[in-house]
Amino acid sequence: MNTGNRPDFSFHEELRYTTDPVTEAVPALADLIDPNHHSCGSVPAHGEKELRQPEPNFYIVGSKSYGRAPTFLMATGYEQVRSIAASIAGDTEAALNVQLSLPETGVCHTGIGGGGCCQ
Repeated sequence: MNTGNRPDFSFHEELRYTTDPVTEAVPALADLIDPNHHSCGSVPAHGEKELRQPEPNFYIVGSKSYGRAPTFLMATGYEQVRSIAASIAGDTEAALNVQLSLPETGVCHTGIGGGGCCQ
């Protein structure tokens, strides 16, 4: 998990974007990632469609898009970026076909050095 970061929106001043005031996430994700309702592995897969902002071709992805919600897995961020890249490349089908399988337990193991992504 990649937590502990707070968004810095100061460089977005000239762009049209929206965030949820509580989670500091993209509004379409706010209820999906609220730490009062979800744990590490219970956030449903999502991609370009949920991350879309009013500013054309501008997206907020990754741990900073989750603001105060500590339910972000790096695998989720990789899938967000893959979906957005597919959309920008014009492959709408690939962008909408979000392929991410997260463990329901909130415990993830990468197999690298015995560490887990939720530790």
